[in-house]
Amino acid sequence: MPFYGLFALALLMIVHESGHYFAARAFNMRVERFSIGFGPAIWRHKPKGSPTTYQVALIPFLAYVQIAGMNPFEEADPEDKGSYANASLVGRISAIIAGPLANYVFASIVLFAALMIGGKVVETTRLEVTPDGAAMAAGFQDGDRVVAIDGQRIEKWEELQKTVLSSPGKELHVRVERGGKEVDLAVVPRPLGKDGGGLIGVRPEPVAMPVLEAAEAALVQPALIVGYTVKSLYRWISGKEKGQLTGPIGMMRETEKAAELGLPFYLQIIAFLSTSVGFFNMLPLPALDGGRLIFLAYEAVTRRQPNQKLEGQIHAVGMLMLLFALAFVSFREWGSNKTPSEEASEAEKAQTGSPEAPSDKEAPSPTP
Repeated sequence: MPFYGLFALALLMIVHESGHYFAARAFNMRVERFSIGFGPAIWRHKPKGSPTTYQVALIPFLAYVQIAGMNPFEEADPEDKGSYANASLVGRISAIIAGPLANYVFASIVLFAALMIGGKVVETTRLEVTPDGAAMAAGFQDGDRVVAIDGQRIEKWEELQKTVLSSPGKELHVRVERGGKEVDLAVVPRPLGKDGGGLIGVRPEPVAMPVLEAAEAALVQPALIVGYTVKSLYRWISGKEKGQLTGPIGMMRETEKAAELGLPFYLQIIAFLSTSVGFFNMLPLPALDGGRLIFLAYEAVTRRQPNQKLEGQIHAVGMLMLLFALAFVSFREWGSNKTPSEEASEAEKAQTGSPEAPSDKEAPSPTP
């Protein structure tokens, strides 16, 4: 499997489970196993004096930490101070919520790094040329400032974008400013699918981002991602738009595509996926962290623990459903060579019958 995608997926699992692990240890719970993947172990290590066995399992999707006393089908020793079952309600809630919280914090850290490395995009006609695009083949260079296209003055990025998108397959004569001189170049925008507009492979040249501005954006953007995800989920449930589940294979393909564009884009997609993983795990569904929090909330309100074996059975059924959904989505993704975003774009065009960009005002416009 692709290295960059597999690395990103493993990293997100480690971050999530590390949140559970460190919170459990902070409340003196005994963590017996930290596993990346599930099924038979292919590598296992238990440090001397540690109660925890660290392992990598055969099936590299999902991950888990095994906390002593968390399995309701096992006999719990009421005198075991390291047992999850005997921990305080605050400790158990903290151990559960720490996984999604770790994903959120990690997303902010990675986004900050991406913004500091890649800078911010400003609406300028000064270009950054993407690899293997029509612009690079035509001799465009990073830092070129577009002055005119086919004799028409270009002063805004929107003007450049509109001209390129409306000219697939048509040769454009572009005048750029380079090193104080003007250079004439010819480029033919490559069609973006059937009736999908033209692309030459450029984007606005980013500029350095101040540290405080990058820090603020890194804190805010994960919240915006969550808000947009909630909005999309509502539209899906209400039948206003078609939803699409993304599994591990789709996540890896997205990260591979982002890695081809450079480190800032790779870090941005990792941050997006980390936020999404944290949000997904907070959904109030059996076997997920959100489902466990429902039972803990019941205990907090009623001051009595729910039936442990009934809770265990509900989570077991939820886990089976989750694994079935994971297998179904993975099978569908395995039969396609497109990323989820490419499939979603094609579905949007088929649904609207329009070659234009998606109608959602929050969606980014194409980069020529």
